[in-house]
Amino acid sequence: MLETSQELGDLQALLDRSLAGSTAHLRSIVVGRTITAAQLTEILTGMCTLALSTVTAKGEPRISGADGHFLHGKWHFGTARTAAKARHLAARPAASVAHMRGEDLGVFTHGTVEILNPPSGGPAEDWPEILAYFQDFYGADAFDWDEEVVYYRLHPQWMTVYAPDVGKLLPSA
Repeated sequence: MLETSQELGDLQALLDRSLAGSTAHLRSIVVGRTITAAQLTEILTGMCTLALSTVTAKGEPRISGADGHFLHGKWHFGTARTAAKARHLAARPAASVAHMRGEDLGVFTHGTVEILNPPSGGPAEDWPEILAYFQDFYGADAFDWDEEVVYYRLHPQWMTVYAPDVGKLLPSA
C-alpha cells in the first residue's frame, strides 16, 4: 500500500461521488456491498488482471487484457508501444478498466490515461519511482524499458467497487 492519507481521502471521495451519481439500478446492487478506499488499497496489491477498454478511430469499442497495478490510488498498466491499444490511447486517451475476482470483487473505473514514459519528451515526474516498482516486480531486464513498453496511469473520473464479503478479500481477515 503506497497511498498517502491525501490519496486515500481523494480515492474515498471519488468512490462516494461515483456511487452517489450512479443509476438507481447500480446503487441497488452496490450499496451495502462495497468497501472503503483503505480496504480497496489493501486488497489491490501486486498484479491485478484488467479488462481494458479503448476506442478505435471509427468509434468502435475494443477490449483487451492488461497487467494492472493499483498504486497511489490509481490504476497503472503497460503494453507494447506497437500494440493497437497503445495507438488507441495515444489518439483517444479515454479508457475504462474492470478488475473482477469471480463474484467476490468488481472494481470498475472510467477515466483518462497519462503516458508515464512517452517516446519523446520528458517522463512523468514520478516515473523513476513507478519504474523502480515495475522493475522490482517484473525484473530489471524483463523489457527494454525505454523502447519496448509504454506505461499509463488512469486518472479516474468515476470508480465503483462491488465487494459483498470483504472478509473473503482482505489479507488480514
